[in-house]
Amino acid sequence: MSFEIPDDLRVLESHEWAREDDGTVRVGITDFAQDELGDVVFVELPAEGEEVGQEEAFGVVESIKAVSDLYAPVSGTVSAVNEAVADQPELVNDDPYGEGWMIEIDVDDPDELDALLSPEAYGEQIA
Repeated sequence: MSFEIPDDLRVLESHEWAREDDGTVRVGITDFAQDELGDVVFVELPAEGEEVGQEEAFGVVESIKAVSDLYAPVSGTVSAVNEAVADQPELVNDDPYGEGWMIEIDVDDPDELDALLSPEAYGEQIA
């Protein structure tokens, strides 16, 4: 099975994606991760203004199969939270790279993005 991995993403080994846009990084879980989890039934996210550290847990995603921690791909301050996924957790399954995003982070150190996997490297990891 082939999973979508957009070219403009960097990915943490734990399956969280990061899309950088002018110092802000939007974060979600990959198509592969949502497929492995199955139907997502609950998402717990931090509040705006919270500090997150790279590779530190920032929330939880719960599915019919498992409960998994969500890890921040970069360090910084949470600048936006997608309230829609709290109300409609199925968005994570339906559109993991679009409407199913989780948080946005104002990045402390843009160089942290370089430590993340490229779409190609992530594709090899999940192959």
